[in-house]
Amino acid sequence: MSIPEIVETQRQFFNTGVTKELKFRLEQLKLLAKITENNDRRTLDALKADLHKPAIEAYGSEILVTLGEIKYTLKHLKSWVKPQKVPTPLSQFIASSYIYTEPVGVVLIISPWNYPFQLAIAPLIGAIAAGNCTVIKPSEYAPHTSALLAELICENFDPRFLTVVQGEVETSQALLAEKFDHIFFTGGTEVGKIVMGAAAKQLTPVTLELGGKSPAIIDAECDLDLATKRMIWGKFYNAGQTCIAPDYVLVHESIKFAVIAKIRHYLQEFYGNQPQQSPDYARVINQRQFDRLIGLIKDIDQAQIIIGGHSDRQTLYIAPTVIDVHADQLDTNLMQEEIFGSILPILTYKNLNEAIAYVNAKPRPLALYFFSTNKQNQDRLIREISFGGGCINDTIMHLSTPELPFGGIGNSGIGSYHGKASFDTFSHRKSILKKSFLFDLKWRYPPYKISFELMKKLIN
Repeated sequence: MSIPEIVETQRQFFNTGVTKELKFRLEQLKLLAKITENNDRRTLDALKADLHKPAIEAYGSEILVTLGEIKYTLKHLKSWVKPQKVPTPLSQFIASSYIYTEPVGVVLIISPWNYPFQLAIAPLIGAIAAGNCTVIKPSEYAPHTSALLAELICENFDPRFLTVVQGEVETSQALLAEKFDHIFFTGGTEVGKIVMGAAAKQLTPVTLELGGKSPAIIDAECDLDLATKRMIWGKFYNAGQTCIAPDYVLVHESIKFAVIAKIRHYLQEFYGNQPQQSPDYARVINQRQFDRLIGLIKDIDQAQIIIGGHSDRQTLYIAPTVIDVHADQLDTNLMQEEIFGSILPILTYKNLNEAIAYVNAKPRPLALYFFSTNKQNQDRLIREISFGGGCINDTIMHLSTPELPFGGIGNSGIGSYHGKASFDTFSHRKSILKKSFLFDLKWRYPPYKISFELMKKLIN
């Protein structure tokens, strides 16, 4: 079936109204949970083949998070779909006001390669919960997981309701040429601009989950040991291929060498003396990304590599690498581009004003992490820096909380999802005023007998 035929078939099915029924939505979400649970081993194998992803990381970030989202949605969906009564002004007497939610229609989800299972299924949960039909385009760079997604979806769901379309750039272009009612894209900023441009031609609303240079800032007032441990874990999880991973770390100048020593200690504790032999360390997705990352390292004097730097193109291995960045190197590609890999630049700052100014001079990041026991400093960072979301005294864990909407701002994204935010993203909020026939204001109709001055007095 061609892409235009797929979209038209889904639109016809949507128009039957079946997907709007609450019972249908709940059944489909339960089926999605069952499929996810029953195929966890196959999913882990696919993720291992695509990214050399450790089973613990893969299960926690791809399967457990997904199941948590489904269970949360199942628990709350009945209340989300109920019409919401809101206050009505006295001028509308006798009347009541309601907000109804309805599905937007046929939606497209374009998912990335770094978390190829979770980042395809997580937005799908919201699309199903809201009552939409969905086309999923998984990343061709994670072929094993992409093929598994296609198999699981197409074997268990009516293709008129859900379907997976595999392919490369040409396939994405063909999909973007179609008229969808919403497009949900996760990926890089530059491709996000292309998606938004294509959507604009059809006046299609978009959700863009992008990225950017997300900083970690370590204050002198903190539990330095635990701060470094959590920061390093978040950075090198999935070999740094996480959109909300710390892209660089700003440390107070008084603790720089202590932080470096603790980074060295915890990298050795996590991955041993030879990380290449560790079963708990992932790999770069492909040679294109490998070459890009090596190019970033070559931008810097090799003497500035204080930890790591080793690589093997054949096995797509880049060691956990820490680079001491000098003040005159802030315009290098390493400090201008999103790294999205296992390279951590370390910079120092003299005071919090300097750290805040540095972050604010860059495009607004998807995430920010601040390690400090000083509550005033915590409040300052939250108040004075604009970013998508983040953590105080931890990294990346805010992603796993369904009550927290996840999304960027500016260059790091448009819109949000997770929990009810996912349901809202794929829903239209329809406003309805219900008026009674029991009372009617005669002066609202022409010919107007009331004076302007009297009308103002009555309204006031």
